[in-house]
Amino acid sequence: MFAIVNLHADEVGNPQLPKKFQALKKRSVRLRWTVAMTMLLALAAIIAGFVFFLRRPVRPAMADKSIAMLPFENLSRDPDNAYFATGIQDEILTRLAKIGALKVISRNSTQQYAARPGNLSEIARQLGVANILEGSVQKAGDQVHINVQLIRAATDEHLWAESYNRKFENIFEVEGEVAAAVADALKAKLTGAAQQALKQKPTNSSEAYDAYLRGLAYSLRPIYSPSDNFDAIRYFDQAVKLDPKFALAWAWLARENALGYFVGIGDNVPALREAARLAADKAVELQPDLGEAYLAQGFSHYHGDRDYSGAITLFEKAGKLSPNNSQVPLALAYVYRRLGEWERSLDYFRQAIQLNPRDTALLAEQAETFQALRQYPAALKACDQILDILPDDSDTLAAKAGIYQAQGNLAAAAALLSPLHPHPGPSYLFRVQINQWTYERRYAEGIVVLKTAAARPDPARADWDTEGDKIYIKGQLAWLQQLAGEAAAAQITWQQVRSASENYRRSKGEYSFIQPFILQQASASIALGDKANAFAIMERAAAMFPPTKDAWAAAFLLPTKAMVAVQAGEKNLAIEQLAISAQNPIGVDYGDLKLNPVWDSLRGDPRFEKIVASLAPKQ
Repeated sequence: MFAIVNLHADEVGNPQLPKKFQALKKRSVRLRWTVAMTMLLALAAIIAGFVFFLRRPVRPAMADKSIAMLPFENLSRDPDNAYFATGIQDEILTRLAKIGALKVISRNSTQQYAARPGNLSEIARQLGVANILEGSVQKAGDQVHINVQLIRAATDEHLWAESYNRKFENIFEVEGEVAAAVADALKAKLTGAAQQALKQKPTNSSEAYDAYLRGLAYSLRPIYSPSDNFDAIRYFDQAVKLDPKFALAWAWLARENALGYFVGIGDNVPALREAARLAADKAVELQPDLGEAYLAQGFSHYHGDRDYSGAITLFEKAGKLSPNNSQVPLALAYVYRRLGEWERSLDYFRQAIQLNPRDTALLAEQAETFQALRQYPAALKACDQILDILPDDSDTLAAKAGIYQAQGNLAAAAALLSPLHPHPGPSYLFRVQINQWTYERRYAEGIVVLKTAAARPDPARADWDTEGDKIYIKGQLAWLQQLAGEAAAAQITWQQVRSASENYRRSKGEYSFIQPFILQQASASIALGDKANAFAIMERAAAMFPPTKDAWAAAFLLPTKAMVAVQAGEKNLAIEQLAISAQNPIGVDYGDLKLNPVWDSLRGDPRFEKIVASLAPKQ
């Protein structure tokens, strides 16, 4: 009933084999045909060569100017200084990204490697670059020692190397010097704007810069958590208080506040939205030529205001100032996905992956988009790319299982899930497993595990939104109890869901209408005899996410409204919503309609069966 809605489009058909020419009967005709074809093929070759020349990359030497920067080794005796090595590496990388003549691989794709690996040629091949930048950082008091070397991966040739001994307060100069030296070693011409960007000193306060680097270390962690979000906000806020003219810190403060608002952390979610707007505006005001400032302002529009047109303008401006920043095409992929421009969104995902080829989170977003568009083979391929990087990753295996579920292939999904043993808690793996139990109608097994999860949140994820997670888990439990015929127990659990949902709504405001919580709220109302409130909840959510403003969110509301309608006994309304959803590029999937017991009352209705058949995956 509460199955995850999978988003994906039609499969790509297999290319047709070329047809064979029939043999010509007359020898003279064959001869004339052969001569004519020879001339045509020769002409075609000339034209093809000319077209290839016109379409070849404008900068054919770009491959020689491609670079990846490996994690800097922390040589400080104090392990607490690890944040410093992370921050210095990212600051140098940020400056390199401003050089349009270089191709720079993003940090997320390089963090899986060791600081000084032995297989540079293989790493370069995986990342699609010719050059590797290695380094180490040692901080002791106010003294900093940095070693950096640029290596041609194929030949192991050292193109450039330098050591820097500076006081912490002068560390800014080193970051610009390294970026300029790398560009010079690779013969990458610097524009006047790039030269100016490399020389900029972000702050005159070493204390503010230290707080900024600490905040950056939390922001750059590969897996999101609310506690990291809060810590990043705390340190960036400290940085701008120490130096109110620190534009870069204002930009990151804006991004973290906008993200916190979007995710819904803390007890005062609306305040995060306003804080993000003010910080982003401040960053742009202080430094109008800072790409990170426009990126932050774009995220404030995207996460905070759902102003997607405004966000596009700002993201594009950020891209002009930081042409190698993979976060720009990724942000544009998100925005165009919201606007329902699916192919344009996928194109931006591809651009982001070119700059960030081994970022598993990015690949997962691409896989999700393919699945949403019902492009299941492409989604499975994207998952396999992740597994090539992270073999046996449980979340990726769960994602593949979810794709198989969407195709109606429970056997394939079960084969992936059976050895994983998901721990009860708010993980994607656990949610896919709940779907599997529901589809296989193994209600008793699911009830036992969900009771455990509801009573004791996963300690490994104690910093997650435990209030929202409990609503989800108890909603699933109530539904399985209802399906299993445990009516009295289900009523008690539904009452708990409604009470928790109302408290959540009061604390989170409009954020509480983001899925999956609206489904839990509406289902609890129906189970407790209040259909009017259930439909009122759905209408409020639909008003917040109209298709003309947010095609992505609106597409998921259709099957959710159908689920609410079928629970309320409104079969015609449910079928109407499913028909609209099935005709959309994203929405309800074949597997859920085929297997989910929530739709049992519709089975046998020709209208419903026609919808199910229309979504059957093509061979």
